[in-house]
Amino acid sequence: MPELSRRRALTAAAVVAGAPLLAVPAARAAEHDHDSHGSPEAFDEVYKGRRIQGRTAGGGGHHHGGDYGVYVDGVELHVMRNADGTWISVVSHYDPVPTPRAAARAAVDELQGARLVPFPVG
Repeated sequence: MPELSRRRALTAAAVVAGAPLLAVPAARAAEHDHDSHGSPEAFDEVYKGRRIQGRTAGGGGHHHGGDYGVYVDGVELHVMRNADGTWISVVSHYDPVPTPRAAARAAVDELQGARLVPFPVG
């Protein structure tokens, strides 16, 4: 049986340490609410007493989410999809989340009962 060299030990440690990183993209993909075409699924629910909705937006509005609109109590929540597939909103800009639904929920949490004011489109 060959003796364990320092090089082999370091290589084995690197492989073991890196193995979980290979599973992250698959796990992250499973977290996303997407249909087979990669666009987010529509949703309509009441979260903490607020009606949140997400759906394909046909024209109008200010969308950086691939023509996908998110609404809190009927007011559009400006959302944007990041290059890594996460979503942010104008309310929780520095806290990326995996789905537009999660962005709407985070906005409701952040608003703490305050009314969402429409984001001006300039």
